This record gives sequence, C-alpha cells and structure tokens, in this order.
Amino acid sequence: MAIEIERKFLVRGEFKMYSVRKLEITQGYLSVDPARIIRLRISDKKAILSVKATEKQSGFSRHEWEFEIPFSEASEILKVCLPEVILKTRYLVPFGSHTFEVDVFHGRNEGLIIAEIELKSEDEFFEKPDWLGEEVTGKPEYFNSNLI
Repeated sequence: MAIEIERKFLVRGEFKMYSVRKLEITQGYLSVDPARIIRLRISDKKAILSVKATEKQSGFSRHEWEFEIPFSEASEILKVCLPEVILKTRYLVPFGSHTFEVDVFHGRNEGLIIAEIELKSEDEFFEKPDWLGEEVTGKPEYFNSNLI
C-alpha cells in the first residue's frame, strides 16, 4: 500500500511554456464516497484503476492503490461509471526539485486550472512558482471526485 501526499493550488498565471509533457485524460468514478474513492483514468491508451482511502479527514495524506488494466476493459468499465466524466489536459511542469501536474479542465469545468504536487512528507519544503495561486488542498469543491 502506498501513501499519497498531495497539495493542490489554483493557477493564476502562465505555465504552459514550462511544460515538458502534455496528456489528455478522461476520468470516471465508480465510488465518490470521501472515505473510499474508486477512479478509472484513461490516458494515452493506458488505463489505471485507483482506490483512494482516508483514515482521517485532515492532512494531505491518504492511502492509494493503483492497478493498470487493459484498455479494452477500461472502455467497458467507463460505461458503468457514475454519470459525467472529467475531461482534462494535464501538463507536467518541473519547478525546483519537484514536478507540478497542472490540470486544465474541459466541459462543465471549463476554466478551472489546478496544480498538484506530490510530496514525500506533509512538511516537505517545495518552491512555489509565480503562477501558483491560492492553496485549495482539502477543499471538497476542488476534489476531482466532486467535479463530476
């Protein structure tokens, strides 16, 4: 079992020129219960089924299990996911000793841009680029599972 330690920020400036990779992502959800989220993510003909679980509702950490599944099966599972899917373009943006994942949302979430950074510990220091805005870590309205 892995532990995911993640912080999220709104984006307030230009970042795309610093990007080293761009991915188109479709996400569907089988469960959006905050204590146990089950997500299907499809990108670049690769499909990952993720289970995320929290033991407490504070901090930046949660348990995470990820399993790669065949793309053909993922396409079928996507049909039985909760209504609505998330469509987004992810940009990988290195800064300092970390890489931010910047998601530009499409469809009903058009205009929303969120940067995420994964850390090794909750108190790990990281440099913040000028284009990073308000921190929204822990705010339910910015959880991907709530954007469907």
